[in-house]
Amino acid sequence: MPFCAIDFGTSNSAVAVPDGAGAMRLVELEPGQRTMPTAVFYFSEGPHDADGPPRAFGRAAVAAYVEGHDGRLMRSMKSILGSSLIDQTTDVGGGRGARYSDIVAGYLKRLRRLAGEPARAVLGRPVFFVDGEPARDAAAQAQLEACARAVGFTDVQFQYEPIAAAFDFEQQAIREGRGEQIVLVADIGGGTSDFSIVRVGPERAQRLARRDDILASHGVHIAGTDFDRHIELAGLLQAFGYKATGPSGRELPSGLYFDLATWHLINTCYAPLRVAEWRGMKSWFSDVRQHARLMTVLEERLGHELAARAEGAKIAVSGGADTTVDLSHVEAGLVLPLSERTAVDALRADLDRIISTAHETVALAGLAPRQINALYFTGGSTGLRLLVDGMAAGFPRALRVTGDRFASVATGLGLHAQRLFAKA
Repeated sequence: MPFCAIDFGTSNSAVAVPDGAGAMRLVELEPGQRTMPTAVFYFSEGPHDADGPPRAFGRAAVAAYVEGHDGRLMRSMKSILGSSLIDQTTDVGGGRGARYSDIVAGYLKRLRRLAGEPARAVLGRPVFFVDGEPARDAAAQAQLEACARAVGFTDVQFQYEPIAAAFDFEQQAIREGRGEQIVLVADIGGGTSDFSIVRVGPERAQRLARRDDILASHGVHIAGTDFDRHIELAGLLQAFGYKATGPSGRELPSGLYFDLATWHLINTCYAPLRVAEWRGMKSWFSDVRQHARLMTVLEERLGHELAARAEGAKIAVSGGADTTVDLSHVEAGLVLPLSERTAVDALRADLDRIISTAHETVALAGLAPRQINALYFTGGSTGLRLLVDGMAAGFPRALRVTGDRFASVATGLGLHAQRLFAKA
């Protein structure tokens, strides 16, 4: 029976399938692309087909939004798993509603179709979908499995994403002639920062059972989307009234601003009653320009575009340079500076927590930092120089290796799927 491996990521997804020659390959999910943004755009108009309402996926979904089509862009769907939102219905435009579980299932159905509609799959999962709440964490995996089964998968297995990345590192190390090593895998993506310490090597790679080689796994629900939110709050939304003090001497309410900076909550800011409430709060602002900018965002539904520009600004400063953010679509001539220092200050607490979690993982394995032979970085957020340099500083003896930031997990999941299913 055919099988596949799916890395269903917060920001990007990838799929591996057998190549027919005894190995695995990554599927071309879009023309020339082996990864696809985890994004769905629901069009407000158009007839339903056998798959449901008219939709676009991946880069086409983002393009539909940027081009101004009427509808709803959905991103960061993985963040919904383990929450009560999964069973709720959300407005997707044109008077239509969709359950969040159906949105996740629809995206998985797209991936399954591109993989050739296999019946068996290994799905990656973070070490923790939800921090410190085992019941919700178990519910998140159960919800993801239910979505996978709903679209035709009959055999669904799971593997931790950082362990899958360790398998990818192992193959690379074998090709380079390296022997047995203890590797700390840092998989820092859009929604979670996950760590595993795994013993790898040429002889161990032949085993299907690798439980004894997995020395520790740990994680924290802080990653790229959190970075984007902090950058937006610190670098952009203060020009719209966030943290501003009104004529009364009191700080403006912050709830709306937090929702504007959180992808899956942005749409709640456009509710008519909420917009009307903030329209009537003009006198609360000392700077009426800030109120005018905020109302433009709310009334013209520019929240997702604002979040996208915050993400772009994060990427621009990730290498250590200052940048500017063009917001002329909100107000003519509005360009905001964003310095690396502002970014560092905004992200410091998150970066420190992630680095601390890496060291906690080492302690869970009963090891000292000097016993780690290699650091393997994967996940989109490992492009952030401040984070990678800060983590590497704690392991000065370890070889620093950067994998494919968007495909290492899928490649490793494919290796695991092959071991599970190829001879079944």
